[in-house]
Formats: sequence, C-alpha cells, structure tokens
Amino acid sequence: MVTMVGNEDTIDKLVTNLIYLEHDAIAAYESVIERLDDKQLSAQVATFRDDHLQHLQVLNEMAREIGTDAPTEGDMKQMLTTGKIALADLFGDSAILKAMKTNEDDTVTAYERASRHEDAIPQSKAFFLKALHDEQRHREWFETTAKAL
Repeated sequence: MVTMVGNEDTIDKLVTNLIYLEHDAIAAYESVIERLDDKQLSAQVATFRDDHLQHLQVLNEMAREIGTDAPTEGDMKQMLTTGKIALADLFGDSAILKAMKTNEDDTVTAYERASRHEDAIPQSKAFFLKALHDEQRHREWFETTAKAL
C-alpha cells in the first residue's frame, strides 16, 4: 500500500493523518506480538510498538497545541495493516515480519515527507526526523530478521 500521508497542505491535516497512521501501526504491532511463535521476536517487536506509542503521545500534544482534534483510533487503513499480518500468519514468523516491513515502508515515507513539510516549525521537524529514524530502524530490523529466519 502506498501512503499519501505527508502530502497534506496544512500542518493540522498532517498531524491528524500521522495520528491515524500511528494508531494503525500500533494495532498492527499488537497483532504481530500476538501471532509470532518466537517470543524473543515478540519482545523486540514490543519495543518498537513502544516507540509508536511515544510518537502518538507527541503527536497528540502537537494536535492540542495547534488546536485540532486528535483521532482516538485508526482509520480504514488499519484493516489493511492488520489484515496483512493475519494473512502472513498462515506462513510463519518470517512472513509476518516481511508483512510488517511493508507497513514500515509507509511510515518511513510519511515521516520523510513530514520532516520537509513547509508549515512545520523547527521543533516539529526535529520530532518528525526522530520518528523517521525510529521507523528506518524498525524497517531494517524487520527486513534483516525476516531474511535470517
């Protein structure tokens, strides 16, 4: 799935869509944690989920600061992100991790774009870059770990 998050014309729409994206990501992470047979892998994935929870906390604060309502759950994309995981579960841990890597592709793209958004203040851009670094790290781990299984 190719994300359009990060192409918004206003900062409030960007923050709102990043919040949706984070809710969707957290749901996918929780699905992965439940489904992985290898509990050591589940523990690592849980640390990545915690990064997303922290991102969500910062984004909710941004929404308050700019005076926009923060979504409290994911959107329809959540069915796609968690559905991929459910389907991959039929093929084992490696397939689950590969499915999550594709979800991370979207979050990397979204935060790359967000970090360049013209309406973002320096503090927001710094957060977007930190989140981008987190997402790149997650994606790399999913890719290399899936290949090693």
